[in-house]
Amino acid sequence: MPTAIELAKQFQASLVGEASLVFNSLAPLERAQVDQISFLSNPLYRQQASDSTAGALIVSQSDLDFLQANPGAHSASRVYFVSKNPYATFARMAQHFAKASSPQYPAGIHPSAAIDPSAMVPASCHIGPFVQIGAGVKLGERVSILGNSSIARDCVIADDSVIYPSVSIYHACQIGERCIIHSGAVIGADGFGFAPDFSATGGEWVKIPQTGRVIIGNDVEIGASTTIDRGAMSDTVIGAGSKIDNQVQIAHNVVIGNCCVIAGCAAISGSTKIGHFCIIGGAANFAGHLTIADRTTVSGNTSIIRSITEPGQHFTGVYPSMLHSAWEKNAAILRGLDKIRQRLRLLDKNQNKES
Repeated sequence: MPTAIELAKQFQASLVGEASLVFNSLAPLERAQVDQISFLSNPLYRQQASDSTAGALIVSQSDLDFLQANPGAHSASRVYFVSKNPYATFARMAQHFAKASSPQYPAGIHPSAAIDPSAMVPASCHIGPFVQIGAGVKLGERVSILGNSSIARDCVIADDSVIYPSVSIYHACQIGERCIIHSGAVIGADGFGFAPDFSATGGEWVKIPQTGRVIIGNDVEIGASTTIDRGAMSDTVIGAGSKIDNQVQIAHNVVIGNCCVIAGCAAISGSTKIGHFCIIGGAANFAGHLTIADRTTVSGNTSIIRSITEPGQHFTGVYPSMLHSAWEKNAAILRGLDKIRQRLRLLDKNQNKES
């Protein structure tokens, strides 16, 4: 196990306390023991951090100053990792400790896997039971494809990506390096494209062939049962570093920028373009053919029906959406509507008496 000073150097934190101490895991403030590390990223939990039995805390400089000025019973021997972003440092340390307990996927191909002879599967890959790999597929080094997943013809999956069980990746899709795709995800199914052809006596919805692909950049994570449709003629694109939660629907020709986060049950309609570094809350939904500026934040359950052109704005509201600051003002008025109603009734009653 690494010492405190080794952890501090690895994760670019300043160390306050005994450099030779060793810690075996991370834990929440209320459960952490003397051999564990916890973190403080919200000043509201300063007192809880002071009272914690954690042997080490990841903190900001301002939180360290508070804790040293208000020591708890266990503060004397505690180690502090001082970081500009304690939450991110915690996440990186958690990855480090998780590696020891995470499943390892040794290189090799399970005898039940069905792999087309034309597929390129390096010896460093792990191919699990009942996996199907189609013609022309190209896998990078150390790719892991777990049981019952299906990789259709001409797909490309780059180095160190992990495909969990029962994932379906349709033909000609491209997955970048170090991607994680969780169970039940479907990548590259047909987009929902139909042309109406109706008359007074009947008609039909004519299917539009979906001939584009899904292109997923490096370091993307896709949650369980999320669906990303292939493009109609151009590609559906997910930018590098983006993280997509469970049960998200991304329609055909959508373009998601780099380092976006999209929470569960969000739905993005066809041909909408989401900028870089956007934050989309759970069950938010977007109409089609919109353009959303960089660094836009959309609260959960919000409906976006128009393009957003100014970057860095925060939108909230079921319908219609509005600037977050405007929504807060309107919400405050809504809470007082009953009192306003009573005052209006009283005013009306007094006016009737005077007349």
